[in-house]
Amino acid sequence: MRLHLLALKPTDSVTEGFLPAAARLGLTVTLLTDQPTAHRRAYERHTAHGGAPLPALDVVPCDVGDYREVIDRIAALGRPDAVFTNSDHLQTQAALAAAYFGLRGKDWRATYNAKNKAQLRRVLAAAGLDTVRSAELAPDDDPAALAATDLPFPCVLKPREGVASEDVVLVGSASELVGRCREIRARRPGAALVAEEYLDGELHTLETLGDGSTLHTVAAFRTELSPLPYFTEERCHLLPAPPQPHSAQVVAQLEALGVGLGACHTEYVAQGDRARIIEVNYRAVGDHSDLALAELLGVPLFEDILRTHLGERLPARPGAPAGARVRMEYVRAERGGTLKAAPGASDTERDGVRLVYRPLRALGEEHPLHHSNRDFLGALWATGTDDDRMDRAVADFLASRRWEIG
Repeated sequence: MRLHLLALKPTDSVTEGFLPAAARLGLTVTLLTDQPTAHRRAYERHTAHGGAPLPALDVVPCDVGDYREVIDRIAALGRPDAVFTNSDHLQTQAALAAAYFGLRGKDWRATYNAKNKAQLRRVLAAAGLDTVRSAELAPDDDPAALAATDLPFPCVLKPREGVASEDVVLVGSASELVGRCREIRARRPGAALVAEEYLDGELHTLETLGDGSTLHTVAAFRTELSPLPYFTEERCHLLPAPPQPHSAQVVAQLEALGVGLGACHTEYVAQGDRARIIEVNYRAVGDHSDLALAELLGVPLFEDILRTHLGERLPARPGAPAGARVRMEYVRAERGGTLKAAPGASDTERDGVRLVYRPLRALGEEHPLHHSNRDFLGALWATGTDDDRMDRAVADFLASRRWEIG
């Protein structure tokens, strides 16, 4: 069986998760990407460092952001058994391609509803499930128009199709809102923006997996963020079980959006007994939380996700073992510059705590400060059964390593 996988830049979710899973399922893979050289180098490094076996793999250049180019290239290559992507930016393209060739895939309307944050608010409000005051700024609109809306302050400004909390900021007044719009427009010419009511409360995620018939709740995390006005993830803690009634409310909202196939990572705020969705990422949770979760659950998570796109029904899988804990910690750059020193990958176990560290930025890379997940230098995850031991292990690891930006 052949899988066509769409990707932009290489990610560990694909290299360490989905491609080895495809190999274990006996799939051959055609990877369509606009960055073929970067992918070939990533897979060479993976193999050289003893990573899990990869499938028979063809890397094919393609403008994957254009669904017409994707369909044309697939037609030339030959009809596959599935079209899949784990990219936020390519879900609609993959959905349209799968539909064109009569393959199992996500509903393109659902991928659009999830990606377009203004449309997400409209759909949930029309369904009577949640109403968040918001205003959309089209690419050619004057930012001053937002000052005339009835938005409450503080409010959150974000790109309509943004990811990774990039250019997401809390603003306290109409004048600041207009100024921030102009700053973002300077970095993102032609971007549509959304300003919406600030939803205060503890931030959670719900990880779901659907096979087109049943939407399974897989896990939930509690997320800690950087100080406002930005919204960068600092750490995540796996919850013992998806909390109720929040999880049922989130599932109802996902079903209203059309989410039902494959993995979905949803961020929401818990306000008492009410779940208020922040955003829906219609793909697997990222930044190594997917790899940590698959390891802890002890189930073929990446294979299960691919199976849904091959038309298979999924059994209900057990949740995390009783008492098991996961803590994700992200090392972030605090200023822009070139990464001069950083620890390499490591995997250790001591006193019942397993620590896995993976670099997310190579030595010598230069980046500005984004105030987002783009600032991550590395991901550290701890697994065990004792929170205090895990916290000490994480603190000791961070204190004994050095990250230097010059």
